[in-house]
Amino acid sequence: MKHILLKLLDYHYLSREESRELLTAIVSGDVPETQLSSIITIFLMRSISVDEVLGFREALMEMRLFIDLSDYKAIDIVGTGGDGKNTFNISTAASFVVAGAGYPVVKHGNYGATSVSGSSNAMERQGVKFTTNKDVLRKSLDEASIAYLHAPLFSPALKAVAPTRKSLSVRTFFNVLGPLVNPVEPEYQLLGVYNLSLSRLYRYIYQANKKKFSIVHSMDGYDEISLTGDFKVISNYGEHLYQPEELGLGKIKEEDIYGGESIEEAVFIFNNVLKGNATIAQTNVVIANAAFAIQLIEYTKSIEECIAIAKGSIESKGALRSLNKFIEINS
Repeated sequence: MKHILLKLLDYHYLSREESRELLTAIVSGDVPETQLSSIITIFLMRSISVDEVLGFREALMEMRLFIDLSDYKAIDIVGTGGDGKNTFNISTAASFVVAGAGYPVVKHGNYGATSVSGSSNAMERQGVKFTTNKDVLRKSLDEASIAYLHAPLFSPALKAVAPTRKSLSVRTFFNVLGPLVNPVEPEYQLLGVYNLSLSRLYRYIYQANKKKFSIVHSMDGYDEISLTGDFKVISNYGEHLYQPEELGLGKIKEEDIYGGESIEEAVFIFNNVLKGNATIAQTNVVIANAAFAIQLIEYTKSIEECIAIAKGSIESKGALRSLNKFIEINS
């Protein structure tokens, strides 16, 4: 382990095997918190390589709690976090909109490390009890079209580093890893990233793993489609730069999607979107993210058709019914 730490301190990149060895040591408790903070800081000060990501991912997946839900051919909608924008829980709300439209969703999430409310915060405040029970997860998918996987229950490494990540309150390489370690390895993934260099990294990894994916990035730094400006979508079918106006949803302001100063504020907005009581801007940003997730599954449909499906999920109360049934099953 000492040679790995020295290599990092000299600002050298790790090999795939060294990265796997390092993360295994972290989870085993062989890396003191002071050293872990230093390691995280080093990766904050430089980019992470493909080999490092793959090595870290291998270690996490080797130690995961695996549950087979492959027969559902589900989608995960997730952001890396770390964009510093503190929006409300947009990807989680979009997940319920997609589920409300009848598409299976297996959402992998965690507590907020760099924002007030992560997806697990939002779920917990609804009375949800996180579980690894396969029967409960399957019932949730069958009746609500969505299951929620609280990351620390399925990946011990994420639980081991949670206190350090929270105390640092900045994005870390665990933000990069989070979307890659959904323990059920869903069929589809819509991923939001906070910069374009990361989108290229994920594109390479997804293509290597033959994943059906869409990577979204708002050019002003959001790790989701924010509608605050132009955004890029990269998928198996190429890449395209969009303007909010061409979707018929309009450009919005940053303050329109701010999540507030508390978990309660963020969850209030989240619930209002699914109830159909949110502002037009809050609703539209969720619709946009849900629509591109739907198009990933329904690749022959136009984005206009997918927007209509997402709108219909909210207007018909399908998204709200999905949320309510999900809470009933998981409480």
